[in-house]
Amino acid sequence: MSTQTREKAAYKMSVEGVTVTYDGVEAVKDVTMGFAERTVTALIGPSGCGKTTLLRCLNRMHDMTKNARVTGRVMLDGADLYDRSVDPIYHRRKVGMVFQKPNPFPTMSIYDNVAAGLRLNGVRDRRMLDEIVEDSLGMAYLWDEVRGDLGRPAVELSGGQQQRLCIARALAIQPEVLLMDEPASALDPIATQKIEETITALKKEYTIIIVTHNMQQAVRISDRTGFMYLGDLVEFRDTRKLFTDPKNDLTARYVQGQFG
Repeated sequence: MSTQTREKAAYKMSVEGVTVTYDGVEAVKDVTMGFAERTVTALIGPSGCGKTTLLRCLNRMHDMTKNARVTGRVMLDGADLYDRSVDPIYHRRKVGMVFQKPNPFPTMSIYDNVAAGLRLNGVRDRRMLDEIVEDSLGMAYLWDEVRGDLGRPAVELSGGQQQRLCIARALAIQPEVLLMDEPASALDPIATQKIEETITALKKEYTIIIVTHNMQQAVRISDRTGFMYLGDLVEFRDTRKLFTDPKNDLTARYVQGQFG
């Protein structure tokens, strides 16, 4: 087996020559990169560089975006997720998503927020629901804070708790990959620390890909980092090396704070 083949086999997920266009304008340009199992990969770069656009490719969210077109391949365990035979709804169960701003279902309780996806997929057994809700809240480091008040409206939680609730909701449907689009950008430093601790703990079980504007956050939590600029993947390598010894001059200037 060649070195390249072994590397591909080690990836939980990968993108191969992915380009995303909106009305013919390229927002992501021919990006190829791989995401190893049980690692955290950070995508960094200035606003509008294509980070979130690339992230949304991994969950087929551009299927719902008018005039968006994705070319190239997005692979999960060796299967092309954009193949016509793939059910995008089933795929989204395998690749969970946590958005920039906490978005709990406003009319639902803490419990019902976590159980919503399970019920949508036909789970009705109360004992099973109880177990998964507890496990998911535990993995999101929220169980101990809410265990006595699961019937409380989710919108009454603090911002940081709401975001961890959204993580628990994503975990409840038992995904294999977890995507996070700036999950701590709207939070205070204490809540941000809890989110980062949650991500670090979840890495033991999940492959995590996170978009962040916070370069210090990328250093703290990620194993590998990709720097994007104007739709291009400029550099992608071990996080420590990218920040301390970047190969590309553009990367060096960005991580040194010269622009962005």
